[in-house]
Amino acid sequence: MDTLKKFELMEKIVRELEDLQHSQQAIIQKIGKIEVDNIELGDKKLDTDLPDMHQRVADNLDAIVGILEYFADKTSNFGNKNNVDALKEQQAIDGVTGH
Repeated sequence: MDTLKKFELMEKIVRELEDLQHSQQAIIQKIGKIEVDNIELGDKKLDTDLPDMHQRVADNLDAIVGILEYFADKTSNFGNKNNVDALKEQQAIDGVTGH
């Protein structure tokens, strides 16, 4: 795999991790809303299970954030080390000139 394709794949993974992070945040918010609604309702099963579920999702979110930070840094360092901006410019020039 050439350097530019590798960098583009790394950027794609960063975007997917960001999407995963947003999804987990939305799940935590939904669980929180159910917990608030259940304060009025008082269902024992929800009282028992929702806090555990909330904690597991929060733990997953923490793991995702850690992976995202690591991989975003790795992607940025790879791009800087391999002068990806210059590679993109050269690719654009080659596309115009037909090389």
